[in-house]
Amino acid sequence: MTPAGEARPFLKWAGGKRQLLPVLRQYYPDPIQGYLEPFLGSGAVFFDLWAAGRLRGRPVWLSDENRDLVGCYLRVRDSVEGVIEELARLAAGHARDARAHYYDVRDGRFNPGRLAWVASGGDPAAYPLPLAAALLYLNRTGYNGLFRLNRRGGYNVPAGRYANPRIVDEPRLRAASTALSAPEVTVTCESFDRSAARARPGDFVYFDPPYAPLGPTASFRHYTASGFSDADQARLQALAVGLAGRGVHVLLSNSSADSIVGLYGQRTARSAGLRIRRVPARRAINTRADRRGPVDELVVSNLPPVA
Repeated sequence: MTPAGEARPFLKWAGGKRQLLPVLRQYYPDPIQGYLEPFLGSGAVFFDLWAAGRLRGRPVWLSDENRDLVGCYLRVRDSVEGVIEELARLAAGHARDARAHYYDVRDGRFNPGRLAWVASGGDPAAYPLPLAAALLYLNRTGYNGLFRLNRRGGYNVPAGRYANPRIVDEPRLRAASTALSAPEVTVTCESFDRSAARARPGDFVYFDPPYAPLGPTASFRHYTASGFSDADQARLQALAVGLAGRGVHVLLSNSSADSIVGLYGQRTARSAGLRIRRVPARRAINTRADRRGPVDELVVSNLPPVA
């Protein structure tokens, strides 16, 4: 059995937090009473806390509105060996003809399989194993690790340009499965506000919503059918303020867009103890390569940073 302490994210995801972890760690409370991550994505903070042994014996709620994402997590949790076997077959096809194989998997397997799953109800708990493996393959070999659907529900991310992508990482998948299978960990598909409603005073909630765009070419927030609007950002802010006011430990990351600075700079947010910190980071998602580079991101918390 692979030690759970080695668990790391097994998916690339828009806005993944690996590079921001050294800053986010400064805001982890000690001890953690319970942990909630309502925008799961790659799960970088969950896996970081788990690897450090900070969540053992504590109730953990991981959730997201993206049904494919949650379905993939559940298959890795419950059927990791089958996922690995199927992924190995996909990797073999990729080795023979990478580009042709990518589009065959995307258009000939994943999209038809996904539409059939949606037609049957789209229950993440019933996400087919071949679909989970195909999603992992597309995630590792597609452009920038994006997850994007067109209006017909088809995955339309183009092939990436990777010389030798790591498609099958057996130790990482097994370690993630071990962590997700722990009795204290629950994975659900639900809205961020419904998930966060479980938080009690002393619990720790990390919010990593789709970032507000800094400009028209920087926007990537349509990872669910409904996207994530300015109204959603305001609803999240009100939720964060309410939780902080009730003694819940809140940590949130977002872009440095003026709208976000305005939301978390409001008097109500400051009265709840929420403070903004600007952190330099590097963005990789932009339609123009010359516009990918260092930008400021925001970290918002009612916890004081610990050096």
